[in-house]
Amino acid sequence: MSRKKPGPRAGGPRARRSFTPGQKLELLAGYEQAVLEGEGGAFLRREGLYSSLIGEWRRARDSGLLQGKPAGQTVGRPSAEQAEIARLRRELQLAQSKLARTETALTIMGKAHELLEDISRSEPDGPDVFGLGKR
Repeated sequence: MSRKKPGPRAGGPRARRSFTPGQKLELLAGYEQAVLEGEGGAFLRREGLYSSLIGEWRRARDSGLLQGKPAGQTVGRPSAEQAEIARLRRELQLAQSKLARTETALTIMGKAHELLEDISRSEPDGPDVFGLGKR
């Protein structure tokens, strides 16, 4: 018989891991860099993390819960003020992305309008849309 490779839980269940605020910030920075390089999923697999955990840590970071915490200090729920700041930051980011998209669309529409005007000015008798010529 051939020896089988032991499964992922061969040694029994693992103890639950916990991360200090500093480790969370380092892992977030590493993940965000990996995403820019197109390797976000590989980073999560390599570190044994779930994307939901990254999202949770992002919210904590954005609300200011991870900054300035000494090692070993627990990170609690955000205060009402911190939650409001995080919500407003998300809202601002969404509004900025919508504004950028709208500005891009307006630029494209302006260029298309300019192009169509140039085409209409260059053909004195009107365009031959179907390629049939004058009859």
